[in-house]
Amino acid sequence: MTSGGKAAAKRLLWHAGAILLLVVVLYPVFWMISSSFKDSRSIIGDLDLLPAPPTTRNYATAAEGVGGISVWRLFGNSLLLAVVSVAGTVISSAPAAYAFARVRFRGRGALFALMISTLLLPFHVLIIPQYIVFQRLDLIDTYVPLLVGKFLAVEAFFVFLLVQFMRTLPHELDESATIDGAGHARIFWNIVLPLSRPALITTSIFTFIWTWNDFFGPLIYLSTPDTYPLPLALQLYIDQTEATDYGALIAMSMLALLPVLLFFLVFQRFLIEGVSTSGIKG
Repeated sequence: MTSGGKAAAKRLLWHAGAILLLVVVLYPVFWMISSSFKDSRSIIGDLDLLPAPPTTRNYATAAEGVGGISVWRLFGNSLLLAVVSVAGTVISSAPAAYAFARVRFRGRGALFALMISTLLLPFHVLIIPQYIVFQRLDLIDTYVPLLVGKFLAVEAFFVFLLVQFMRTLPHELDESATIDGAGHARIFWNIVLPLSRPALITTSIFTFIWTWNDFFGPLIYLSTPDTYPLPLALQLYIDQTEATDYGALIAMSMLALLPVLLFFLVFQRFLIEGVSTSGIKG
């Protein structure tokens, strides 16, 4: 076989492997979409991938809400948590990142290393002491435990992301502004913050998606169904004593994915730009 034939065979094998991997990755998504149009009784144990005949009754049932709670209330709860989390994370992480990236002060390296080390702590290790604190403050079954940390720059990953981006900005900008009499507050607000837009949008996208999909946090702190976000409300479709409405459960899961998908499609250009320019460089 000639060198050209070998190269063509390698490309063919590579594309075949990529297509096979794509099928494996997308199969659960296709199954979920297909099952949302099946009769609820035929979802479990039905080996047919395509619904026969398709029905939209599952979406109609999901639109009616669950447990006496309107579907709009559930979407509103999730949207409230996601939007406030985005605002809190950006508002708190940006100044903290500026301090680590552009301000020289004693102990900066040690504090930055200490902050990064918090990424090594499993979330489950902190749950019990945090729960005890919020319980003694009588804040259980409220959104405060889920949101207060967002305004305190405790998201070390996003602080690190913004620090790495701000370090790539020319220091000559700070020096020129200082000569003109600008202090750190003005430099941060008028120079660094506008130039950090790609990293800020990346932070917002990840925060929105992670908060929207969060199940464990609301499960720990929320007990009133009226306050449930969508991921937690899905468990209301599972009835241990009667038949579980799998069709409505899957249909509601599909509806819950739409805001995240739309949010990502709208801002994906900024996400790629932010990740590529945030420079996971030293």
